[in-house]
Amino acid sequence: MADRFYQSPEWAEARRRQPDKWCAVCGSTKRLILDHKQERKDGGADLDPANLEWLCQPHHNAKTAEARARRARGGR
Repeated sequence: MADRFYQSPEWAEARRRQPDKWCAVCGSTKRLILDHKQERKDGGADLDPANLEWLCQPHHNAKTAEARARRARGGR
């Protein structure tokens, strides 16, 4: 089940206000996800614009998988 935070009005507003609607890695404008640069599970700020960036779905998925693997190894 998805984290309730991502259904909140505050998150919807953050998405609306976040500029630069293209992938920070490759520049794609397709299938974008607003991503926490430092994941919330790792202490990243929920709504700080400095901790948010747009990623295309492939880059978001790769970043998320890497963070999960790092946490599984006991790292932050």
